[in-house]
Amino acid sequence: MSDLVIANVTVVTENGTIPSGSVTVRDGKIEEIHEGFVGKDEATVIDGKDRNLTLLPGFIDVHIHGANGHDVMDATEEALYGLAAQLPQEGTTSFLATTMTQSQERISKAVTNAGEFIEKQEQGHAEVLGIHLEGPFISPSKAGAQPIEHITKPSIDLFEQWQNESHQHIKLITLAPELEGSLPFIEEVRRKGVICSLGHSEATLDEANQAVEKGASHITHLYNQMSGLHHREPGLVGAAFTNPELLVEMIVDHIHIHPEAVRLAYQVLGSDRTILITDAMRAKCLSAGTYDLAGQNVTVNNGEARLSDGTLAGSILTLEEAARKMRTFAGVELNELVKMTSANAARELGIYDRKGSITKGKDADLVLLDEKGCVVTTICRGIISYNCKGGAS
Repeated sequence: MSDLVIANVTVVTENGTIPSGSVTVRDGKIEEIHEGFVGKDEATVIDGKDRNLTLLPGFIDVHIHGANGHDVMDATEEALYGLAAQLPQEGTTSFLATTMTQSQERISKAVTNAGEFIEKQEQGHAEVLGIHLEGPFISPSKAGAQPIEHITKPSIDLFEQWQNESHQHIKLITLAPELEGSLPFIEEVRRKGVICSLGHSEATLDEANQAVEKGASHITHLYNQMSGLHHREPGLVGAAFTNPELLVEMIVDHIHIHPEAVRLAYQVLGSDRTILITDAMRAKCLSAGTYDLAGQNVTVNNGEARLSDGTLAGSILTLEEAARKMRTFAGVELNELVKMTSANAARELGIYDRKGSITKGKDADLVLLDEKGCVVTTICRGIISYNCKGGAS
């Protein structure tokens, strides 16, 4: 692997912004961060001189099902490879492979496949950091696009079966806290080091707060498929707003959440508790049409993915677009944006020692944006994984 220099760019580090800086990369790691131009013999150089480019840590998507015709539930190596190869085009350098409610056998196949893929994946594409188990321990009344017939009550035995099949790679699980057995389930799963997220739920504020007391620390796609904020019953949205322990996902495509509701959430949560996700399905990056989602037909048109009854079925959002919308609509500064696209996820997953910021010694997961917030170049663990025209020299 040859050395790499990214020069004459604005570098957003965890300690501040360097208006005209350089970053050198060696053996997949960030070797040095400099002010001004620093050249290096026999190195590949990305020169941002006179191009107004900004370097951020690579995006981390903790909630994504698929893209470019691939889905985690396909349970094939080809599907995960295709997803990992596609995501750098939107600046994503690592992600959690997200499952959905299905038969126990299909979930077993998906987590087994993901676990095997994680342990043999190569550098040069987005890294699969682990598995996000979304369902099947959710509320039937808030299923959304999750098939109701496969929903079941929380079961430690079933979870442990899937965790063993995945080679211990399940990192996050979404469940409804009001279901019978949820509280002891949350307590046990947290004891095992897995993040518990509240979502697809009719929980009252009190039920949600009890789950937080047991160790729940995450909210799945705020506002969507959850009990809403009411002045006499604040529900799960109210719990998300009032519990400082909770890291809160948002799908910022202006379809799943009205722009003003995004702005409100950001004003309440700030950048320290917000995490941008896509919840994307296989149709992302493809043309309008009909696609499969766990055996259900999903129609994609005008940027929306919906079941035949009109229910939203994931998204076709990119993190590049979500980040751009947060900057332009909510007025988010770059140092705050980095928390929502990278740092918060890395801290939560316990990998901030190697990802989530531009820091000497960390993985060289980097994304270079132009002045409009569009991805120019993405680097995954030191390898240029995506480069649009004019990205590298």
